[in-house]
Amino acid sequence: MATQRTLSIIKPDATNRNLTGAINAKFEEAGLRIVAQKRIRLSRDQAGAFYAVHKERPFYDELCEFMCSAPVVVQVLEGENAIAMNRDVMGATNPAEAADGTIRKEYALSIGENSVHGSDAEETAKQEIAFFFSELEIVG
Repeated sequence: MATQRTLSIIKPDATNRNLTGAINAKFEEAGLRIVAQKRIRLSRDQAGAFYAVHKERPFYDELCEFMCSAPVVVQVLEGENAIAMNRDVMGATNPAEAADGTIRKEYALSIGENSVHGSDAEETAKQEIAFFFSELEIVG
């Protein structure tokens, strides 16, 4: 497998509970490198634009409100097969179905407040990374 980059977001439920370091440790223990990172407060418009793919889904408005309710940590993770690796480390969206030791099993409060977001494919990762970072901000 080739080295890849993927976007990760540590969501408001996790930043509110001061879990950024614990979550980052899980990424690093799995062999992923954090090559860009910043703590930001999304506006409602930014959250809406980022999650536009879900605009027609019933949870869209609630998701956008949640994502701008408190700071998030956006970051670029890099490593071998980084997209799949990140998704494995995050665990299933529903924390009740997530494997032991995953971020969502250990830290998620619910399906909606599931602590992290990760890109689901290479093309998505490229788009999502570009949404938050310029190439100058990514230092690997």
